[in-house]
Amino acid sequence: MENQPATPPIIGQPLSRADGLLKVTGQARYAAEHPVPGLVHGVLLTSTITRGRIKTLDTTAAEKAPGVLAVLTYRNSPGVPAYQDAKLNNNPRLAGQEIRVFHDEQIHFSNQPVALALADTLERAQHAATLVRVQYEAAPPETDLARHRGRAVKPQKADDYHWGQPAAERQAPVRIEQEYRTAVQMHNPMEPHAAIAYWEGSKLTVYNKTQAPKVAQQDLMRMFQLPEASVQVYSPFVGGAFGGSSRIWPQEVAAILGAKLVGRPVKVVLRRDQMFNLVGYRPCSIQQVSLGATADGQLVGLTHEAFGQTSRHEEFAERILDPTKSAYQCPNLTATYRLVPLDLSTPAWTRGPGEASGSFALESAVDELAYALNMDPLALRLKNFADADPVDGKPWSSNQLRQCYARGAEQFGWSRRPAQPRATRAGDWLVGWGMSMGIYKAERAKASARAQLFADGRLLVQAATADAGPGTATIMSQIAADASGVPVERIRFELGNSALPPAPGQFGSHTAASVGTAVHAACTALKEQLLTLARSTPEWQKRRLQPTEVTAENGAVRLTRHADKQLLYSDILRQHNLMGLDLTREVEPGEQQKAYSGKSFCANFVEVRVHEATGVVRVSRVVSALDVGRVLNAKTARSQVYGSVVWGIGMALQEQACMDHRYGRYVNPQLAEYHVPVSADVPAIDVVFIDEPDQHLDPMGAKGMGEIGLIGFTAAVANAVYHATGRRVRELPITPDKLVGPAT
Repeated sequence: MENQPATPPIIGQPLSRADGLLKVTGQARYAAEHPVPGLVHGVLLTSTITRGRIKTLDTTAAEKAPGVLAVLTYRNSPGVPAYQDAKLNNNPRLAGQEIRVFHDEQIHFSNQPVALALADTLERAQHAATLVRVQYEAAPPETDLARHRGRAVKPQKADDYHWGQPAAERQAPVRIEQEYRTAVQMHNPMEPHAAIAYWEGSKLTVYNKTQAPKVAQQDLMRMFQLPEASVQVYSPFVGGAFGGSSRIWPQEVAAILGAKLVGRPVKVVLRRDQMFNLVGYRPCSIQQVSLGATADGQLVGLTHEAFGQTSRHEEFAERILDPTKSAYQCPNLTATYRLVPLDLSTPAWTRGPGEASGSFALESAVDELAYALNMDPLALRLKNFADADPVDGKPWSSNQLRQCYARGAEQFGWSRRPAQPRATRAGDWLVGWGMSMGIYKAERAKASARAQLFADGRLLVQAATADAGPGTATIMSQIAADASGVPVERIRFELGNSALPPAPGQFGSHTAASVGTAVHAACTALKEQLLTLARSTPEWQKRRLQPTEVTAENGAVRLTRHADKQLLYSDILRQHNLMGLDLTREVEPGEQQKAYSGKSFCANFVEVRVHEATGVVRVSRVVSALDVGRVLNAKTARSQVYGSVVWGIGMALQEQACMDHRYGRYVNPQLAEYHVPVSADVPAIDVVFIDEPDQHLDPMGAKGMGEIGLIGFTAAVANAVYHATGRRVRELPITPDKLVGPAT
């Protein structure tokens, strides 16, 4: 029996989620659900002013209430060592000072924690929190980006981009210049943020909601001046995060301080309204874009000036200029980004952080330029396609954007689009078609993974990454199966524990490439060791087999030319008197990553229907064509794109955290009035994967895909609304009031 075909690869197969059964049967434990003996409940009381100081704080009645153990405030806090040391308190991922929880009487933003009621039941803790009496000395808050734009500053951790002649577009035959705005968006995941913390002597254990167990551990080590062995973070399941669980927030610090104060484990769970202030958000933006082109559509110049907001105590900078700097070939470009420190909590990375906002402005402007040129928007984008990264001239690690355009347009029927707005009707509804492109970084970071093969042939793979929902354990098991030769059903991937081999968090669309490369390395090494052991077993040693004469798959090593001759992995271990194999591998980004510009790409095609009388907008059809390298799992990948499109619909049409700037407080901090898409808002979504491996980024050929489906999507919706109505909306969300009444 010679040269039998190899087992088909597991990578790419639409396998169901490895943890799906645990989730749908309620066996998956999230941050607030871990059973810890002696647990005490903590409920936060937060400030009712936005800026000022606590004048008086009376906890007497609360402390006397039934079941109350203590009320934690700045006056009796055990303290965070880093708060006393400016160097320790400097988070390397941010510029400035983290909010110091229960440190002093100063109030920096609305809903800042001022007390934590600790009681033996949740209800008693909730009651005790209402008994705390606080008087404030308030100062006028500054929370409006538009009003205070004049005092914007250059971020310490964000670059501007300049090449060619400044403002060259002013000399172009055809030019547009407009301002675009995006609103504050909240993460609003299904699972509320929560933490359980307890001390055993000087050892700290925390169950929390984090996208990065190792990063959380390192932050807590820094904050509490503890060695690595004294801090353990568990987060095996994360019920939605989107970037909002990528750092330590006040509820975790409150639980840790409360546990130290009362000497028992403490659980703190945020209410929905508290999640509007304490766990980050997508900041609003004001962006001015001017574009100029020749009469045939060749870009001459591009200027993009972006303004964002941050807190006064921390600098949060996002990648709002990233699409602009690399999306198109343009000889003259100026892109600047400025921040306005305000009396707000600190923003956070939010799915497509910066790129989602920046691409709305850029791709809306490109559409406006296409109309000024009387040119098809797709043709304009193709004419200015960048054959290499305009920033530094590096070749793309891979770029299938032209295929995204072609296949997406064909699937959508773009060639049938009438050029003029308001050309298509369906009863009382105006029908419009819009499109855009998306570009997002594709890279990998340093990561480690451990592979343990047991005597019965089972394989355990471990890495201290996280899974916020996309199916990390599933795709890592698929990578491990192909690399190790162990059947995927015999593989378990373990994550969500800081004690596991160090790995980056699940953000920045680099988990698959980074952790996947480490898993591939560990499992490949495991397979090579098994091949070597097989050749030296008593049965095969006399054959003096060369490495090319043996292969491993489906849990066995077989002879290349005689497939019926094989040894099970378990047999190989037994013949060598081994209980198993245990290997750990650490991988760094390769040199090739420095030589190439890694990006994922997409083309968004959207149909909307706009009710002419009321201005109601419905997205009725979507085609999303993506270049994400090799698709690791067709089912989970498609779900990722569905999630991006749904959030894109929300960002484009519904989501807006509304603030009363007189008081610096949100007026819709709950899901009754902060609108998010529901099933009725979501149309059929057609996902097209180009599925061409990237040969340079990682050994699997994959590129990041967690966020690319959102980049540019809001502009495609806005462009479709213009095509339907002839009215250009340059401020998100596109609500009915912006489409009725006189045009502006």
